[in-house]
Amino acid sequence: MPHAYLFTGIRGVGKTSTARAMAMHLSCAAPAEEKGCGRCAPCRQILGGNHPDLLFVQPEGANIKIDQIRSLNRRLAFAPVSAPYRISVVQQAQAMTEEAANAFLKTLEEPPPRNILILQAVEPGDLLPTIVSRCQRIAFQPLDAQEIAIWLTQHRQTEPETARTAAAICGGSLGMALKMVAGPFLEKRRNWLLQLMEIPSKPVDGIFSLAADCAAEDAKVRLENSENNLPGLQDLLSVWETWYRDLMLLRTDAPDDLLINRDFLRQLKNSSEQFRITSLMDSIFRLDRARRDILKNRNTGLVLTHLIFGLRKCSTAL
Repeated sequence: MPHAYLFTGIRGVGKTSTARAMAMHLSCAAPAEEKGCGRCAPCRQILGGNHPDLLFVQPEGANIKIDQIRSLNRRLAFAPVSAPYRISVVQQAQAMTEEAANAFLKTLEEPPPRNILILQAVEPGDLLPTIVSRCQRIAFQPLDAQEIAIWLTQHRQTEPETARTAAAICGGSLGMALKMVAGPFLEKRRNWLLQLMEIPSKPVDGIFSLAADCAAEDAKVRLENSENNLPGLQDLLSVWETWYRDLMLLRTDAPDDLLINRDFLRQLKNSSEQFRITSLMDSIFRLDRARRDILKNRNTGLVLTHLIFGLRKCSTAL
């Protein structure tokens, strides 16, 4: 087997589940049909998250630091405890600092025997080319929205309309869809869309107030969900992006069943008259740039203020 893999793809499409399944197959006392049995002691340990030869490295705060990689390297120097192979999973590998990435590169160049390294990232371009070149890359694709909706209704007993909405918004991520139907996301989505519809008529002080409120909500979500290492604003910006996508479809006379926010069909058709195609494209580019800026830990208040003023300008540029 290759000593290093690079799993690429958005969050929630099975990268971690696949790493865990690989560990079960390699550690299982009685593997069947190329997978672990799920019943033996090693499989139960892996499912319970306490197998000594399945290691996970995650960002501490915003980054994976060099001390974390050094700690991993010390463990890799010893033989696996009980399994034929030790599997080490570096989650959000793009979060490694430059020093951590260089330290990890040395491990890839001279890997200790009986160790398999799995790096997870959204895009290979987020990592050093020298790291990417030493890994076997496996690309995980976004899942089909209809398949996600069917899975939610069959396995989570989700209402069909709720499942369709979550599947359409989640961008092909089953993990994200599960989070949406299990928590308050859909109610928040409704409020976010109502806020977005008010932007064209907001006065200047209202723009600053909205940006401050969103930044405060983001700080609250970070505090409550610190293990995710992702700001809550990513959800808000994703929802706003679906709105402009739907407006672009309406401006090009696409059928209504292609829309994501079909429960806001009347408002969408009213809003579509306020935009040119070029303005809608500009709005989507602004949202994408804001998402990238927030992932780089830039000041959320300033990013949001600049974004909302830009969206307001696009809606009035007729």
